[in-house]
Amino acid sequence: MAATKLLAAVIDAKTSLDGLTDHDHGHPQFRALDMRDRALVRAILTTALRFRGTIQALIDARLERKLPANAHTLSHVLHVAAAQMLFLDVPDSAAVDLAVTQAKADPRTTRFAALVNGVLREIARRKERALPAALGQTDDAPEWFVTRLRAAYGEAHAADILAAHRLEAPVDLTVKTDAEGWAQKLGGTLLPTGSVRLEKLDGPLTALTGFDAGEWWVQDAAASMPARLFGDIAGLAVTDLCAAPGGKTAQLAHAGAKVTALELSPNRAKRLATNLERLGLSAAIVTDDLFAYEPAELFDAVLLDAPCSSTGTVRRHPDVPWTKGPQDVEKLAGLQARMLAHAATLVKPGGRLVFSNCSLDPLEGEDVCRDFLASHPDMQADPILPGEFAFADPFLNERGELRTTPAGMKQATPALSGLDGFFAARFRKLT
Repeated sequence: MAATKLLAAVIDAKTSLDGLTDHDHGHPQFRALDMRDRALVRAILTTALRFRGTIQALIDARLERKLPANAHTLSHVLHVAAAQMLFLDVPDSAAVDLAVTQAKADPRTTRFAALVNGVLREIARRKERALPAALGQTDDAPEWFVTRLRAAYGEAHAADILAAHRLEAPVDLTVKTDAEGWAQKLGGTLLPTGSVRLEKLDGPLTALTGFDAGEWWVQDAAASMPARLFGDIAGLAVTDLCAAPGGKTAQLAHAGAKVTALELSPNRAKRLATNLERLGLSAAIVTDDLFAYEPAELFDAVLLDAPCSSTGTVRRHPDVPWTKGPQDVEKLAGLQARMLAHAATLVKPGGRLVFSNCSLDPLEGEDVCRDFLASHPDMQADPILPGEFAFADPFLNERGELRTTPAGMKQATPALSGLDGFFAARFRKLT
């Protein structure tokens, strides 16, 4: 019941899966579950979203006619059951019986209980052959998203990105010192970027060696790059705008900068402070709106990791393509342009500005930067040069901007490969 209800909230109401499954403030039906059932519901939902196109194709193939256009609840019941049968370690009979019981209990779906039973049992009987075929014929993403990927990256690269989205993302850690040693201690892999990668966790993250001592923090390998593009910042005045949850703030503080962390949300600012405290790092935390922020002195370096459509994080957040659309990309690109313009006013003459976000869409990255330079004669591009940062070299475009995709950074296995989609560009204020 809970999984179906939450899937409806994602698909029909465009609600964030993370928000729905937050342990303290999530959906009431989710919070009513014990921790084991919460984990199962979360697994069902991420799987149903990750393979939504494949599941729909298998359902459609077993229907004599399409479901009624308003039969949303019925569709969600089928998707939740099929996700368990096809991809999770749930017995077919248990998934079918639960779905039929749920259909009978809801006045909107009672008359379809026999259909639910028939479709799901047919999927179970034929899944060994039908599933590989369906996976090969679907993109598991909405049309708007696939269209924009292909336009930006071409057919082949877009296909590789979509394939990566079918894999659960590993856990990356940024460590303070001795990354190779921590990779050995934690049974992980040292990435070319310097991050430590764990393929999967056998227990809670907080139980890992080094968590309580603040030796590392969770941060995707791609997300760790923008803060490093300033180079040596020891002793410099640096601000991290939109700072929470604080991974980049921690990087800047650990590098020896005098950091001011700006965060609009008081609750997120508290979380930032808690994270820094665990890590034994310090920053001046300011809770304010970026557009109203007027510091007493300008900064040597400004980092703006701007709000975006988050399409680079689909491996971790498979709800993103289903809760966002082209209109969100366009709206957020406009917001980023305004934020970047204001961020530039905070940079000292001769200082550096790094703009980044976790979108795959050029409208939120390359296009924002092109328009910014055209309208700000006091700022110039400060290209990232080949060889300047070894970690960045594989991801540089011809303009010296950083662009990663989930199809990048091949490792020994597909499960250990890839990274979030990120964009970053560097600018310098003219003296």
